[in-house]
Amino acid sequence: MHESIDALSRGGGLAAWRQIADALEGEIATGDLAPGAQLPTEAALAARFSVNRHTVRRALATLAERGLIRASQGRGTFVEAAPLAYPIGRRTRFSEIVTGAGREPWGDLITHREIAAPPECAAMLAVPEGAPLLELLTVHRADGVPLSTARTWLPLPRFAGFAPAYERSGSITRALAACGVPDYTRASTRIRARLADPAEAARLDLTPGRVVIVVSSVNVDGEGVPVQANRAVFAADRVEVVVGT
Repeated sequence: MHESIDALSRGGGLAAWRQIADALEGEIATGDLAPGAQLPTEAALAARFSVNRHTVRRALATLAERGLIRASQGRGTFVEAAPLAYPIGRRTRFSEIVTGAGREPWGDLITHREIAAPPECAAMLAVPEGAPLLELLTVHRADGVPLSTARTWLPLPRFAGFAPAYERSGSITRALAACGVPDYTRASTRIRARLADPAEAARLDLTPGRVVIVVSSVNVDGEGVPVQANRAVFAADRVEVVVGT
């Protein structure tokens, strides 16, 4: 049963927004607000707690900073789901990992373009500097919730058809198969943490400045030839990276 702001305390020295945040956090902890559940609107919460919407907005911002809720533009505010275990090994497949966790995977193609290979990408893909590459910017989701955003580079002309194949399938694995790479393995992985930049935060529905996990990797085909270099930025509160041995 919901408590009113009067039942919490108006004269105890604790700000109203803090009391609202604590009340909602308690409901998340007890499961009254389940993972994935949509919170009431700001107007409804303001009416429930007899405060103005600015006070509610500050309480929700605090919960977002703690990683307990997520505001999705145009859709509303949702309770964050439990972190998804994301194993990294020789065969790392986003779709398989998400499906195995009982969630629906999908990848959105944001942009794609041809570029001249900069030194870092050239080294990762074992091609000359300046060689033509296909660069993609993508967002990867589980049940519609963004888990990661990535930049992916593939050699041209070998993967000239990759972008439309990815846009149709929403899957790196299926797009590679459409380009003649039926299987691939992970050759290298590097992992670090940093703060999200504004563009990453927007794509991941994160509060600006939240921590992200950056996973840089290279995949090779059956002949050991590099086919894909990738830099994925994961929302740190939504995944638990598990490194295989």
